[in-house]
Amino acid sequence: MSSSNLQVLSILLERAESERDEALRLFQDAEKRAQQARQQHGELSQYRSDYQQRWTQQFAARGTMDIVGCYQSFGGRLDEAISSQSNITQYADQRMAVSRDKLRQAEMRVASIAKLMERRRLEISRATQRQEQKACDEQAARSTQAAYNPFVRLHV
Repeated sequence: MSSSNLQVLSILLERAESERDEALRLFQDAEKRAQQARQQHGELSQYRSDYQQRWTQQFAARGTMDIVGCYQSFGGRLDEAISSQSNITQYADQRMAVSRDKLRQAEMRVASIAKLMERRRLEISRATQRQEQKACDEQAARSTQAAYNPFVRLHV
């Protein structure tokens, strides 16, 4: 394998690394959005719980039908908001999982290309060593042959 092939692999590695970096950025963004969605869902649920507790105490003291109607209406809207936020949270978690998978794939691609480059470098190194060894062996054979050749000694 020639060094030009290593250059091609190097360019491919750079591209894979930039794709991996973009996948990492997208994953971090998706993770942040999912965390925000979960946090908002938790806050809405906590508010709903506090709201129920507060109004339950007030109803025990005094309560009219108008106040009960307002309580139920607002509680229903809170439940809808919590349900909607639950859907948003699930969607954000799904997007995060997809982006995590894409990040893993990009990381595997970078690792595969880096491993391939390392193997190619090793092949080039071994081929170079074999060529150098062959040249040394041939030189040694010529030197040995010259030492035993009577015609070579006469010309010296």
